[in-house]
Amino acid sequence: MSQDAPTPTYVIVGAGQAGGECASELRKQGFTGRVLVIGEEPHLPYRRPPLSKAFLAGTATESSLYVMQAAALEKANIEVRTGVRVTAIDRAAKRLTLSDGSTQAYDKLALTTGGQARLLSSPGADRPNVFPLRSIADVNGIRARCQPGQRAVIVGGGFIGLEVAAVLVKQGLQVTLLEGLPRVLARVTVPLVSEFFERMHREAGVDLRTSVQLQGFEGEPEATAAVLADGTRVPCDFAIVGIGLVAGVELAQAAGLAVDNGIVVDEYCRTSDPDIVAAGDCTNHPSEFLGRRVRLESVQNAMEQGRAAAHSLLGRDTPYRMVPWFWSDQYDLKLQMVGVSTGHDQVVVRGDPATQRNFAVFYLGDGRLLAADAVSRPQDFMFAKKLVADRAVIDPKLLADESVPLKSLVPGPAAA
Repeated sequence: MSQDAPTPTYVIVGAGQAGGECASELRKQGFTGRVLVIGEEPHLPYRRPPLSKAFLAGTATESSLYVMQAAALEKANIEVRTGVRVTAIDRAAKRLTLSDGSTQAYDKLALTTGGQARLLSSPGADRPNVFPLRSIADVNGIRARCQPGQRAVIVGGGFIGLEVAAVLVKQGLQVTLLEGLPRVLARVTVPLVSEFFERMHREAGVDLRTSVQLQGFEGEPEATAAVLADGTRVPCDFAIVGIGLVAGVELAQAAGLAVDNGIVVDEYCRTSDPDIVAAGDCTNHPSEFLGRRVRLESVQNAMEQGRAAAHSLLGRDTPYRMVPWFWSDQYDLKLQMVGVSTGHDQVVVRGDPATQRNFAVFYLGDGRLLAADAVSRPQDFMFAKKLVADRAVIDPKLLADESVPLKSLVPGPAAA
C-alpha cells in the first residue's frame, strides 16, 4: 500500500454491547484505520442487563455499565460520537446522514442498532410517570420515584418485569405486577418454573396478578391508577412497562437491506450489502444449533455477534455458532437457561422446587437434551451447557438423580 493511501473508516451505528464489542475486537485484531461508534444516547457504549437489576437498585454506577471506559477507548483510539442519530444510509455513496444535519463517510459499516422498548398503545400509557425500561435515562426517571411506600404497577411478567419487581419490593415499595397470560415467563419456561417464581415473588410481598388485561391508565397529568378490563382499578404513583423489544431495523429497511424479523445476516454477520455487517438484538441469523433462523435478545448473542461482525469487516470470516443462553437475577435467585426448549417431549426435574430454592429442569426431545433451566445451581448450569451443546442422549433417571453428579454425565475431556 502506498504512503498516500487513505486511512479506511469503519463506522459502527449503535452504542450498546454489540457495538462496543465490535469496536474493541477491531482493535484486538490489529485494525489500524479509523473506528467511529455513533450512538443516540449521551453515553459511552454500555451494557443493558444491569439496568433492571443492580443499576435500578443503586448498587451499580453508570460508569460500571460501560463496555469500555473513556480512558480505554482513548488508548485504543476508538472514537465515540454520542447524542446523535443516524437517519439514513446512502449505500451507493457510502455515506451516512445524521440527525444534526451532518454526514459521515464510511468504508465499512456495522449496524448494532439493538431495539426500542415495546410501548403500550392503551389510553394514558403516554403519561410522564409511565416508564419503559431500556435506557439509563429510563432507569434514572424510575429511581427518582423509588421511595418506600410508593405504589408501583409493573406491566409484564417476563424477565424485565420480574427483575424490577424484586428490586422495588426490596426497597420498600408497594408493587403490583400485571401479566396478561395465565403465568409469568410463559414464553420461555414450563409451568413448574413459572409457579416457583410466582411463589417467590408473592412471598416477598409482590401483588402478582396473572390472566389480567390492562385497559389503560387514568389520571391527569400523571397516571394515578391502572384500569383493568374487568373495571378493577389498581392505584399507582408510577408504572413500568416491560412487554418486550421492537428490533431496530428502520434504518436498514430504508436503505434497502434484507429485513425479516430483524436485519437478515448470514453466519458471518454479513447483510445483503457486502460492505455492511450487523450484530446483536437487531439481527435475524441462522442458528446451526436450532436448525433455523432466529432473532435473539441476549447479552451473550450481542457480544459474540459483535466479535464475529468485526472479523467479517476485516475479511476474516469467523462463523457465529454459539448455543443460546440467558440469565435472570431475582432476589437471591439466579435463573440460568441454555438452549431453546421448543419441541421438547419430556421434562426432567433435578431437585424439588416445592421445598428447595435451587433446582434444575431439563428438556428432552427424541431422547436428546434440547435445553436446561438452572435455578441457583451454577455448577449444574456449567455442565448443562456442555450437554445441551452436544445434544447429549442421557437416561432421564440419571438426570433426575441428585446422587449422580451432572459432571459425570459429560463425556470425554469436557468432564475434566
